[in-house]
This record gives sequence, structure tokens and C-alpha cells, in this order.
Amino acid sequence: MGVQSDYSDRPAFETVRPRRQVAPIIVNSSHSGRDYPERFLKLSRLNEMAIRQSEDAWVDEIFGRAPHMGLPLLRANFPRAYLDVNREPYELDPKMFSDPLPEHFNTTSPRIAAGLGTIARIVSENRPIYRERLALEDALMRIEGIYKPYHKTLQTLLSETLGHFGVAVLIDCHSMPRLNRGNDRTAPDVVLGDRYGTTCAPVLIDTVETVFAGAGLKVARNRPYAGGHTTRAYGRPQYGIHAIQIEFSRHLYMHELTLQKHQGFSVMQQLAETLLGTLVRFDAVSLARTQLAAE
Repeated sequence: MGVQSDYSDRPAFETVRPRRQVAPIIVNSSHSGRDYPERFLKLSRLNEMAIRQSEDAWVDEIFGRAPHMGLPLLRANFPRAYLDVNREPYELDPKMFSDPLPEHFNTTSPRIAAGLGTIARIVSENRPIYRERLALEDALMRIEGIYKPYHKTLQTLLSETLGHFGVAVLIDCHSMPRLNRGNDRTAPDVVLGDRYGTTCAPVLIDTVETVFAGAGLKVARNRPYAGGHTTRAYGRPQYGIHAIQIEFSRHLYMHELTLQKHQGFSVMQQLAETLLGTLVRFDAVSLARTQLAAE
């Protein structure tokens, strides 16, 4: 590839491991990265604040106690606007590139139509990211050099956990724009995704919902977020790997336009710690016996 990696001098992502893993839980925060490469910013027509609007800002910090509680945490440093690892590896919009895309690429998914492929075309409110079309080698640099190593790392964490505990649980952590605009009192604060009951045992998602509901938050399942590529690709309860996506509203912990934390941030940190503590105490043996029919 002719394009040098934008992260050749620093880590694009990192795994924060505990001294000893005490439970079969892995925490993943793939959309909270905030290290914006200078070359990428020069390619963009957006200013440094506008381009951050697609960030799941501070989610890695909200779940930052995971390693101290004996759980590994995988977190991205690269931003979602630069590369989205919660997509298929080659889910690309051909209109974004100056070169033709190979036939095996997925160029017609609903996510691409929305501008949110592996290499996003827009950030929130439909604002285009790039000034000009990109070279295909730029996308391949990101996919081969960051996307695939990220997923290889996640797969290794799951395989090690499964081998040690007999079961593995992936908690895929995200935040979402506020849904209860216009005084919609029925809109959820938290959305849990298990691909409509196919990626984790019912008792697991019931437990997660109980923690959030017990904190006074409105919880929904699978609408409007059922779980992205990560949840769908790794959640195989019939083989002992469970995956659940968590989306909580950004207004709970920060000002959405400025991304500044407010007093709710420490509350969400404590709630995340409560959730992880509950999962650490969860009966993994009974979970290992859970068998769901393959989709």
C-alpha cells in the first residue's frame, strides 16, 4: 500500500488487561476514540468540533474501571469518523472513491445508503466529511492496518476467555443521540441490542436491563438499535459466546453539542461499575449451559 499508516507512530487502539481476569466478561468501546490524525483532518471539510459529533465521547472512560475490576477493556484511539469497526470490513460507498471498488466489497447496504459505512461519508446531521474523493489505497490502509488487527484482538480475547471460563460475554459499549426530543416521555434512555434474542441468553439481557431500570432509566430493546456488526458477528450463544450492545443517551452524561461532561458523568461511571459488578457476580456456569438455537 502506498499510503503510510496514520498511526505508524502511536497505537490505533489498545487492550487494557487486568492483572487477573476474574469473570468471562470483555468490555469493548470501539466508537469513543478521539485521536484525530492530522492528515485526516486536512482531508475533511469539517472543523475539529463538527467532525467529533459522531463520537461516542467518553464511553471508554465511563467503563474505565473494568480492568480494575478484573475485566479486559478493548478501546479504540482512532475516531469513528475515520474508521468504523462496527461494520463489515469492506462496507464502502463507491461514490466516495476515485478508484473502482472490487466486486467482493459490499456497496449496497442500508448503512452505506445512510453514509455510515466502514469509512463513513458523513457525521451526524448529514454533514459530509471529505473535501474530495479518496483513493482506494487509503481505505485499504485503514482496513488492513487497523480494522483487521482490531477484530483479531477482539477474537483473541473472546477465545482466551472461552477457553478459561467455558463461556464468554462481550459487552459492546456505545452512546446515542438523545431520543426524547420534543418532550417524548416514552423515548428510552438506554437501548439494549441482542439482534432480537439471537446473540445472548435471555437471562443475561434481563440482568442488564434490571440494572439500568433500577437506576430509574427507561430501557428499550432492539429499537432503534438492535446491535451492529460486532454484536451480530460474535454473538453465538450456542457456542458459548454471548454478545450484547449497550447504547445510552449522551444527554445523561454530557452536553451533546460541546461534548463537555456534566455532573451526570460520575453518575454514569458509577452505574457502569454497578453493571460490571453485577455481571462479575453472574452465574457463569448456568450461562455456559444455555443453548440457543442457531439463527
